[in-house]
Amino acid sequence: MPSTLPTMRAERFYADTKKVVIEDVAIPEPGPGEVLVKVAFCGICHSDLSLISGTFPAQRPVVTQGHEASGTVAKLGAGVTGWAEGDRVVVAAGRPCLSCPNCRRGDVLNCLRIQLMAFAYDGAWAEYTVAQAAGLTHIPDNVPLDQAAILADAVSTPYGAVVRTGRVAVGESVGVWGVGGLGTHIVQLARLVGAVPIVAVDINPAVLDRALDVGADHAFSSRDERLHDKIAEVTGGRKLDVAFDAVGLKATFEQALDCLSTGGRLVGVGMSAEAPTIGPTSAFGLTRRQVLGHLGYQNVDIETLAKLVSAGRLDLSRSISDVVSLEDLPLGIQKLEHQDGNPIRILVRP
Repeated sequence: MPSTLPTMRAERFYADTKKVVIEDVAIPEPGPGEVLVKVAFCGICHSDLSLISGTFPAQRPVVTQGHEASGTVAKLGAGVTGWAEGDRVVVAAGRPCLSCPNCRRGDVLNCLRIQLMAFAYDGAWAEYTVAQAAGLTHIPDNVPLDQAAILADAVSTPYGAVVRTGRVAVGESVGVWGVGGLGTHIVQLARLVGAVPIVAVDINPAVLDRALDVGADHAFSSRDERLHDKIAEVTGGRKLDVAFDAVGLKATFEQALDCLSTGGRLVGVGMSAEAPTIGPTSAFGLTRRQVLGHLGYQNVDIETLAKLVSAGRLDLSRSISDVVSLEDLPLGIQKLEHQDGNPIRILVRP
């Protein structure tokens, strides 16, 4: 018999064929402690492309992608308090498993089996998505929902990298390799916390010009044979206190590492299947350099960033490069994959 359940349009990724399909599916029901969110905008991220390409292994045979979502509360599940229909929210891009040893001891921030939205469970390239009420962040009325959407990864992940993993201090010198969706916001946030100078490194001259516009003090080509010397010149011969690799390739990782000062920190934010090296362990030890991997953020970071945007301290108006409809989602994916127009973030509006 035909289904009588109300339906919505949603993207579905089929792992066996690696096909992206826009189709009708049932609107999900929020369970206990959950809410149904009517999606306003959802970002297209490189990790979404990595699932489609097979770089990231599929966790489910079929899944709705999209993990940078803003919207309004449409329905409350049983036991949910503190939220009301119509509330403007950002959805957390992951949830703790609640069953691993750390979760059982109450340390959900360090869940050993964190479940990532759009990989382990359905995401928000759809008209509606279900989220844990405990993972929602309220968005002030003066923060546009398109900008709010990218707080859930494109801005909060750089925030976590700068503030938590990189521990950038006032006056420290910072370099950013790759000034796209993640790197642009690393530059802005490093400036916000007082880093100086901030050096942007990329292969694209247009992207380097944009990096200067959003707060970098210097912008150099990664192909410049004098890159190492130029970074030394603008840092008084010290080189970099903290370098961020927002690309994740062997070449960018090793180049960034080579530009660190003694005791400097390299934070790996971008990801790929490539395998860089740190060189001789003797030299690595003598220079006391640190290599730190970074992933994601804490939910409280979204609230912090929303406050900064609301107060005019953080300008994300240039971060939305394009908006596509759900039906045109494949076009948005293609634009990001081919870097058409050097996008910072492309959004889907269901």
